[in-house]
Amino acid sequence: MLGTAIGIAAWGLITGVAMGKSGLPLPLMAFMSLVVFAGSAQLAVLPLLGSGAPVWVVWATALCVNLRFVIFSAQWRPYFIGYPRGQRWRLAYFTADLNYVMFMHRFPEPRPSAEQLPYFWGGVATNWTAWQLPSMLGIFLADVVPVHWGFGFAGTLALLGLAASLLTDRATAVAGAVAGCAAVAAYALPFKLNIVVAIAAAVAMGLLIDHSAPREPRPADDAT
Repeated sequence: MLGTAIGIAAWGLITGVAMGKSGLPLPLMAFMSLVVFAGSAQLAVLPLLGSGAPVWVVWATALCVNLRFVIFSAQWRPYFIGYPRGQRWRLAYFTADLNYVMFMHRFPEPRPSAEQLPYFWGGVATNWTAWQLPSMLGIFLADVVPVHWGFGFAGTLALLGLAASLLTDRATAVAGAVAGCAAVAAYALPFKLNIVVAIAAAVAMGLLIDHSAPREPRPADDAT
């Protein structure tokens, strides 16, 4: 995780600065960084909070942006299903995109083993620290960071770099392209709802590709 920690820290700093300039109370911004712990969702809802959007729109946007974690947790389930519920709740809070990618690369077979939990905690501890410390720094130093530094564009580039690392096969690549096209096509929608449209289109495309992919016959089918 040390190799990706620099990019995560940069993205956390950018998100913290964006929150610091949003006009929200300082305790609320710190609370959001610690509890939400999802940069894309935080940036998605900031304009909505600033514009006085209905609460249901804020919640729906954050939920849609974070739908990918439902897929991540479903993939992690075979590895951690044997642990107590409380421990699984703690694992769920710390999950992150790149931790998911690296964990699945390290343990491709969904079978529990003793080294998986230490590997998971080592990765997410690095990720959480690399995110939270710069994010808090950005919140507290937002007033001294000039607007003309262009953190918004830098943040977009950082997020694109992180997203590109997740496009590992045809399904994710096509879904990512569809999401980009849908976000641009629906850009005129209010309350940043083009993000919701993009996510829905990407999930639908990913499921369609996955469903249409040829499946290997199961042993029972061979016997038949």
